[in-house]
Amino acid sequence: MAMAKNVRIIPLLHVKGPNVVKPVHTEALRIVGNPEELAGRYYEDGADEIIYLDIVASLYQRNFDFELLKSVSRDIFIPFTVGGGIRTIQDIRNALRVGADKVAINTHAVKNPDFLKEASKIFGSQCIVLFIEAKKVGAGKWEAYTDGGREKTGIDAVEWAKRGVDLGVGEILITSIDRDGTGAGYESELVSAVTSWAPIPVIAHGGAGNFQTVEGVILKDKADAVALSSSLHYKNFSTEELKRHLYSKKINVRL
Repeated sequence: MAMAKNVRIIPLLHVKGPNVVKPVHTEALRIVGNPEELAGRYYEDGADEIIYLDIVASLYQRNFDFELLKSVSRDIFIPFTVGGGIRTIQDIRNALRVGADKVAINTHAVKNPDFLKEASKIFGSQCIVLFIEAKKVGAGKWEAYTDGGREKTGIDAVEWAKRGVDLGVGEILITSIDRDGTGAGYESELVSAVTSWAPIPVIAHGGAGNFQTVEGVILKDKADAVALSSSLHYKNFSTEELKRHLYSKKINVRL
């Protein structure tokens, strides 16, 4: 099966202070490197985009570190999506000014959904990504969480994705809290529950363990893009090796 559009391969950096860390189920943070070095490596390896999440800004009501972002994005010439603690229109402006192309919004969007509408109007849909951290709560049901996957919202994750589309976002980044950092494969059912109707691109994250899991979430669950963290940080494989494998399976990727 060949697809018209290229599937994007997107390394995801969880940034805490000066380090890239790797959460497992949002806890147990292991330091895996520094953001400049890892972003540079992934860029050289042929990543299509990079997602950069400040994982403690929302949790501690801290401001996003725009200076660090500036130094990380300086020599990277692929799209950069930035999230974590984005709470105002000015935050978005600052992020775009220092190198971001898109912003991913989770916690503040849950507290104030109209923020998504306002931001999409001002900056354009293509710039605003709804970031959903979802945890399974029953058969075919997931709850959206905020603050780095720590706070329950009582909101159905799939319904929230639909609302985000209505509010004008241009992309959905969906992380399975249950799978993140486990390498056990993407949460297929969750991804399908969103891609089956979504009129905008969906990025799947959480659980990539090997080539087959990535292949499955693209072919079976119709993800438009895949985000990976542990498998790249721990060098299970490189972006380039993954792309060559997907290409051999007739999946359109940018080589």
